[in-house]
Amino acid sequence: MLTVHHLRLSQSERIVWLCEELGIDYDLKLYTRRTDNNLAPDDYKALHPMGIAPVITDGDFVLGESGAIIDWIVAKHAPDTPLVPGPDHPDFADHLFYYHWANATFMTNGMMALVASRMVEGGQIPPFVADRNAKGWGIVEKRLGEAEYFGGSQLTTADIMMGFQLTTSRAMSGMGIEGMPNLQAYLKRIGERPAYQRAMAKSEPGMSPKLD
Repeated sequence: MLTVHHLRLSQSERIVWLCEELGIDYDLKLYTRRTDNNLAPDDYKALHPMGIAPVITDGDFVLGESGAIIDWIVAKHAPDTPLVPGPDHPDFADHLFYYHWANATFMTNGMMALVASRMVEGGQIPPFVADRNAKGWGIVEKRLGEAEYFGGSQLTTADIMMGFQLTTSRAMSGMGIEGMPNLQAYLKRIGERPAYQRAMAKSEPGMSPKLD
């Protein structure tokens, strides 16, 4: 049986959302962050050498990393899903770009900004970090003015990869999205999806998704 080990308030919410969109059977195990340092508890860290979210177990197999987990679940449990456009699909290139850009660049820039703000006296983010972060959010708004979803005309796993940084991560940072009407409309569409509603109710019980 596929088990999703979800650390509360972390990227592993992506995997819960994926499973709900696919309609596959899975077990969900929730873990709460430590109160002293807000990091994963010891039983979560013991699951995988990196000790961070996300992690799945599938039988005796253990896997970390959002993209790797998504690829594994799709290949093993839903190989024909429309959430992954094939190479002949007109949205194939856009889907590929945003699927990988989500963690490789967009979230990395956000993490750099967060760390820099905490390390530099006064919380001043270095200009090159602020510039990269602003460019990332600019790309988000521009893209969502061109297409309904990051991957193109339909929801794809690119959207599932992008979602955490646009919602839960933003809730933790306090960032607003005033002046980003395309992103606001996109998050409204995401929030209306039954699979997303189920995923967030299961992964973050008692917390309303950050969709505004």
